[in-house]
Parts: sequence; structure tokens; C-alpha cells
Amino acid sequence: MTTSSDVTTAIVPTAAGDARITWHPARTPRLVLAVSHGAGGGIEARDLRALAAALPGHGVTVALVEQPWRVAGKKVAPAPKTLDAAWRDLWPALTVPGLPVIAGGRSAGARVACRTAPELGARAVLALSFPLHPPGRPDKSRAAELLGAGVPTLVVQGGNDPFGRPAEFPDGAHDLVEVPYADHGFAVPKRAPVGQDEALTVITEAVVGWAGSLG
Repeated sequence: MTTSSDVTTAIVPTAAGDARITWHPARTPRLVLAVSHGAGGGIEARDLRALAAALPGHGVTVALVEQPWRVAGKKVAPAPKTLDAAWRDLWPALTVPGLPVIAGGRSAGARVACRTAPELGARAVLALSFPLHPPGRPDKSRAAELLGAGVPTLVVQGGNDPFGRPAEFPDGAHDLVEVPYADHGFAVPKRAPVGQDEALTVITEAVVGWAGSLG
């Protein structure tokens, strides 16, 4: 384990290889948000960085989770069943603080969180940029994964996400917050009336408010 300031990083063995958890602790935590990356990037994603910076001040410890394929330096994510298996294996490490754990992720990571939440006993699910369907293929819907999460779920979705715009999402028990003009990575065009910092504020404020409602 390595430590820098209040941030600690730990390697966690899984059947798929070593995963890595970077902890951003709250001073008086009441929840843990365990959130993983997507298939095309890592925990340096702008939304994950913003949440790690904002939530500890609101009583939520943030655990940024890197799947084994990223830790190993590979360019391509493995099959969903491998991602799920690694998440299951590292889950006990996320429960060590003894607090309810919100399972979260962006894109492919959101799918993992939804698929495994019931069996792992997650308190809730945070789905960032949930890939409702491949771009241009609304017939290939993944809505069943989202609707099957079985716990309180918040979807935060870019208004121009080609993997599923907010209006495309089915009705369900989940809450949905739109980030205006944002794409799948929550980037907004320079010409948009909403700036990048404002877009990130929409995300962090939505998650802070929702997490507060979980008790």
C-alpha cells in the first residue's frame, strides 16, 4: 500500500489479476462510493476525478477502482463476465471500512455495478454515462441490466451521449440527471452555453444530493 497525503492506494488480488483501489477518505464517513472506469479509459476520467475531490467533504469516502486489465497496462477490456468476476473478488476490500457501499462506475463500469449489485449487497448504484446501447444501434438495448440493479440507482447521462441520450431511457425506479450538451465522457462543446466546469458541477451536485438521500 502506498500513501500520499490522505489518499491511499492498495493492490487487491483477483482471479483476473491485480486490481488497484485508490481511497479518497472522508473525515467522518457514512458511505463508501466505489466507482470504476469504462472500457476506454481509467480513473483519470474527468467525472471520476471530480467526484473524488467533492464527495469526501460530504461524508462519502470515494474508492476509485482500476480493473486488472488497466493495472496490467492492457489496451482492451476483457469480456463482461471477467469484469464482473474481478469486481466480485475485490468487493470485500471495499467493505473493510464497515460502511454501506454504493457500487458505481462509468460506461462499462456502470454495467458491472448494475449486474452485480443485488448479489453483493450494494446499498445503491451510481451509473455514470450508462451505455444504453452501442452508438447508432438502439435495437441493442442494455436496459435490462439497468432495470435489474434492484437497489436505488442514479443515472447521470450526457445530453448528447451517443450511447444513449436521456430521453431514450426507459421508465423505471432509477433517478436520471442530464448533463446538458455533454457527450459520453461528459465533455461539452466550446460553443455550448454550459462550460466544462459547470457540467462537472451538475454531476457532483447531483451525486452529493442523491447520496445524502440514502441516509
